[in-house]
Amino acid sequence: MAVKKYLWPAIGLAAAGFSAWLLYGELRTMSLESLWDSLTAISPLHWTLAIAATIGAYLALAGYDHIALLHLRRRVDWLFVTLCSFTTYALSHNIGASVISGTVVRYRAYSSRGLSAAEIGILVALCSFTFALGTVLLGGVVLLIEPELGERFGDAFPIHFSTAFGILLLALVALYALGSVLRLPSLRLGWIHLEYPRPGIVLRQLIIGPMELLSAAAIIYFCLPASGNPGYVVVLGIFLFSFSAALLSHAPGGLGVFELVFILGLPDQAPEDVLAALLVFRLLYLLIPLAIALVIVLGFERAQLLQASRE
Repeated sequence: MAVKKYLWPAIGLAAAGFSAWLLYGELRTMSLESLWDSLTAISPLHWTLAIAATIGAYLALAGYDHIALLHLRRRVDWLFVTLCSFTTYALSHNIGASVISGTVVRYRAYSSRGLSAAEIGILVALCSFTFALGTVLLGGVVLLIEPELGERFGDAFPIHFSTAFGILLLALVALYALGSVLRLPSLRLGWIHLEYPRPGIVLRQLIIGPMELLSAAAIIYFCLPASGNPGYVVVLGIFLFSFSAALLSHAPGGLGVFELVFILGLPDQAPEDVLAALLVFRLLYLLIPLAIALVIVLGFERAQLLQASRE
């Protein structure tokens, strides 16, 4: 039991440490002055666009919870759902192990609104699946549009492999949607009843999932200089790969893993320019939302404490 308790944190720290070591090898010739020059070179317009993309990303993330509640046929105040979703993702993106941390936050919040443990479990699973579905859908589209994307990470990903893999990803999405249209029967696993999402739910997933990823990738795209910029689709593809690698690594905030993959994927841009864009991404998408989320958590817990004292 003790081994399981510390396994994933240990894996996350090891992944972060190894990535940091590799990243140091890529950045050891960079000066702080050149990094600062890259940061100050980002225009006010591009800062504004990056902020707008951040807001769009978190609005889409709130849609994950709204979709799951529609699937469960449960009504919860939209503002509460939006704040809960924002807090969940702001914390889990920074802490790592998003499934675990997201479950804790959502259980504390939605149990106060009458949802059972089984319902919250389904909600968490459907939110995670919506993200995965968006990643698979966009990944398939990107690989068909830019099949040479894989070659940025070595000869192990030739163009014909990227194209075939892209078709496979889109076929999986199509099969999932087809299952909804055919109204596949529900499953019962112990005390959890799994109902296949209705077509309206699947359609929302196929819209909201990609919207969040498109917006998040746009934050970085807007902060990259025009010189050597490979275009939004390539940046999106690298973002999908790096963000997925960061999540799978279980490193807190994907630290080191995210930066390493991005710098390797953009060899035509100066590393300090890439790192500057990623610093802006971390500031807007991770650190500022984390600070706001902590205030929301403290306010929620204070309200719960006051309510309990009155009872």
